[in-house]
Amino acid sequence: AGTEGDFVTSRHLDERLQREILTDVAIVVEELTTGVGYKVSGRGELHLSILIEKMRREGYEFQITCPQVIFKESANGKKLEPYEELTVDVSDEYAGKVIEKLGMRKGQMLEMETERGMTRLKFKVPTRGLLGYRSDFMSDTKGMGQMSYVFAEYADYAGDMTNRKNGALVSMVTGVTVAFALFNLQERGDFFLDPGEKIYEGQIVGENSRDGDLTVNPAKGKQLTNVRASGTDESVSLIPPRNMSLEDCISFINEDELLELTPKNIRLRKRHLTENDRKRNRLKKAD
Repeated sequence: AGTEGDFVTSRHLDERLQREILTDVAIVVEELTTGVGYKVSGRGELHLSILIEKMRREGYEFQITCPQVIFKESANGKKLEPYEELTVDVSDEYAGKVIEKLGMRKGQMLEMETERGMTRLKFKVPTRGLLGYRSDFMSDTKGMGQMSYVFAEYADYAGDMTNRKNGALVSMVTGVTVAFALFNLQERGDFFLDPGEKIYEGQIVGENSRDGDLTVNPAKGKQLTNVRASGTDESVSLIPPRNMSLEDCISFINEDELLELTPKNIRLRKRHLTENDRKRNRLKKAD
């Protein structure tokens, strides 16, 4: 912390956010009552990611939590959340996949029209359900779909929703990634880093191919001995890492994770860096 940025203290952040309020009337900044930090409210993921990227390029180093929608309470005490009206245009062959994914995100289909091999779908979806959906949509439609949405209304809370199905690959050591270790761990999931990159304990280095987090050691080198066998010292073949943009990272993180932003790097990490601290926190939540 504090090694790559020019402005790294909470006072610097406060001054920068106060300047932003003067030019952007849609931004609301509140100081947190628990812990050190600020709650920044805006008009969606894109609006906030533009501010985050501007601050990063100006030399600020800071961390952010996963985005959350603004809930309200009705006159009779019921919990309300924002809903969007989503319009999707896709080829007929991808329509089933889109309907399935939006159904998992509590989406309700309002209309469906098919014409000349194209399908237009209209949904009413909780705003929470659209956080991070764009990357899934691009994958499911092979980049050939169009989606647009507009705020509809505040309505009844739709219930619990999982942001991400798969767990994370979390580093158990501080060091430098090694090609030999990444090659042996490739079957475990998708990595976000190349060999030779600095990592620290608790940093998220990839996405697990299964549910639940997995602690790995991407800095483990090959044991050197005097014995050599033919074929064992060939160069390893690595699958290229997944390049994550700022928007991808914001939509990837869960509540127990943070996104670390510096002028040089964008990193994903766990709130609690050590495995023991994470176990202790899970037990505390279970109680």
